Amino acid sequence: MFCRQQLADFQASFAAFQSEGISILAASVDSLDKANEIMEKAGVTYPVAYGLNTEEVSNTIGAYFEPEKKFLHAAGFIIAPDRKVSLGCYSNGAIGRLTAKDSLALIRYFKKSG
Repeated sequence: MFCRQQLADFQASFAAFQSEGISILAASVDSLDKANEIMEKAGVTYPVAYGLNTEEVSNTIGAYFEPEKKFLHAAGFIIAPDRKVSLGCYSNGAIGRLTAKDSLALIRYFKKSG
C-alpha cells in the first residue's frame, strides 16, 4: 500500500519533474505481471525496472532487508547530473520515504545553489 502511495505521489508531480528536466525511475523486486498491476493501480507512466533480486539489491544499495519475509524496504535516491548520489533515503518501515514535493524542492535548491 505505501509503495503504491509513493508511486502515485511521484506520478502526480510527473509533469513538474519533466519541466525541470528531471527523470523518474522506479525499481521493483516484483515480477513483470505484479509490477504492471501495481503501476496500473497507481497510474504510473514513468519507467519501472522489475524482477530485481531482493538480496542483491539490499547488498548493493544498502536497503533494509527482512530475510524471514524476503521483504525489501523502500530506498530512494536523488542522482545529480554527474551521476553521483546527492541524497539517499532509507526506510525500515512504512514511513520515512522520499516525497515528490520534498524531492522537487531539494532538486530546485541544488540547481539554484550550483
